[in-house]
Amino acid sequence: MKLKMTLSALTIAVLSGCVSTSNTPENVKTAYDSINTQQLAEHIKTLASDEFGGRAPSSKGEELTLAYLTKHFKSLGYEPGNGDSFLQEVDLVSIEADANMALKIGGKDYLYKKEMVMGTSRISPLESIKDSELVFVGYGVNAPEYNWNDYDGLDVKGKTVVMLVNDPGFATKDPSMFTGEAMTYYGRWTYKYEEASRQGAAGAIIVHETAPASYPWSVVENSWSGEQFGFQKANKNMDRVAVEGWVTVDVAKELFEKAGLNFTDAKAKAAKGAYHVDMGDLTASITVKSKIKTSTSYNFIATLPGSKKPDEHIIYSAHWDHLGTDKNRKGDQIYNGAHDNATGTGGMIEVAEAFAKLPTRPDRSMTFLAVTAEEQGLLGSKFYAANPVIPAKQTVANINMDSLNLLGKVKDISVVGIGKSDLDDMLANAAKAQGRVVSGDPRPASGGYYRSDHFAFANMGVPAMYAGGGTEAIDDATTNYRKRMSLVLRGCYHQPCDRYRDEWDLNGAVQDLQLFYQVGYDISQQAEWPQWKATSEFKRN
Repeated sequence: MKLKMTLSALTIAVLSGCVSTSNTPENVKTAYDSINTQQLAEHIKTLASDEFGGRAPSSKGEELTLAYLTKHFKSLGYEPGNGDSFLQEVDLVSIEADANMALKIGGKDYLYKKEMVMGTSRISPLESIKDSELVFVGYGVNAPEYNWNDYDGLDVKGKTVVMLVNDPGFATKDPSMFTGEAMTYYGRWTYKYEEASRQGAAGAIIVHETAPASYPWSVVENSWSGEQFGFQKANKNMDRVAVEGWVTVDVAKELFEKAGLNFTDAKAKAAKGAYHVDMGDLTASITVKSKIKTSTSYNFIATLPGSKKPDEHIIYSAHWDHLGTDKNRKGDQIYNGAHDNATGTGGMIEVAEAFAKLPTRPDRSMTFLAVTAEEQGLLGSKFYAANPVIPAKQTVANINMDSLNLLGKVKDISVVGIGKSDLDDMLANAAKAQGRVVSGDPRPASGGYYRSDHFAFANMGVPAMYAGGGTEAIDDATTNYRKRMSLVLRGCYHQPCDRYRDEWDLNGAVQDLQLFYQVGYDISQQAEWPQWKATSEFKRN
């Protein structure tokens, strides 16, 4: 077993002629084994403690988180990754909509949080739509490469568009339509608001349904109410629709009925081809009053310089932020974010420590990037991609850690967006040593490859991997545990109950962290850089 555990690194190193005299297979294995559940648990407990207040950007929780990361990476011998600083400044603006609002359509007021969540991306204390005509635009997609345009021949200036979540492939399961059940970026809520804005709409409303959204209404209620962060922009986002938000599917059905339409029929037509229809004489009116605050948040970046090729970097990423504290909430007000993403942030420290234990540093530099404001639309990683500390031409690969496996050891490892790059093959090679195999994306319909921080690296042209967990438990006891705990984890996504639990089985998380370490080490030692597959939509620039 000891030989198998280091076979991938050793084989690649020999073939590339880069074997280190001191980083023997035994030393590489010792560092691999140093990743453990006890230390990981301590990191998670600290980062997800009430003291850290849910780690909202520009909060006391951010200060504590950055101090915690700085302390640990300094103690491991890592150098500041941004010149002489561990921090990269990210200027943000928070827009907090007043909860005292009502969406008036067809003579009825729909209630905030219970039936709708509305807000604005404009950096403005007052935005509204008044008697704005409603038009259903299917999936709200304009995708020339798929010969699909829901806005074709339609003028929506001054109107409010109503859209379905996800994209047509999910509804049809037809692999020839978009990418079948696997969500594309066109299915993301962020895209839909962006496209509605490009089309000149006044308002944009997404109909929530749990299956195509991949999360329940409570996530919309908690995640898109309260403070919403964006970038400080000279145009104050005035190119965005004035008002954007969500309604429940029950509200949508009621509105369609008022318009003389059938929601189910319209949804079916929208899945067959580009589709839009006026919603009778229905109009929408709402006023959104917002508190505007500017602030500065930070990405954290630390580097262990490579011994032979220090200008070439493998970047590990994880988001340190969560939803913070909602003082208007009854009961527990702290969104501790233990699973999402104290696990990934703590795991990043564990992997960094493993590299620090090697007698000789890897050939290439190991850089660890903890980004801010992921929960607000991947803002920290987007900012990094637009202002990279390490240029794309010096970035060999990205390995992302978001919400680690808390369901125990498994026989496989799931890869989100499988088949996009050579990194999948390297992961499969390393996984063999654990007696595991690479399996497909467990939830392709959720569009996971476009929902975490590796996506920013992919858009830079850098091969990026997002993997973890699996579907086949290692034994019957783990199977039973997974059934119980998976329900808890699913129910606590973006809820205050996402707290650290002593009953968590972190052995599966450690398995994955060891693989992430191994893949990073292997990349560092091989001569060639990983590449995108020919079938991927991403290419090196």
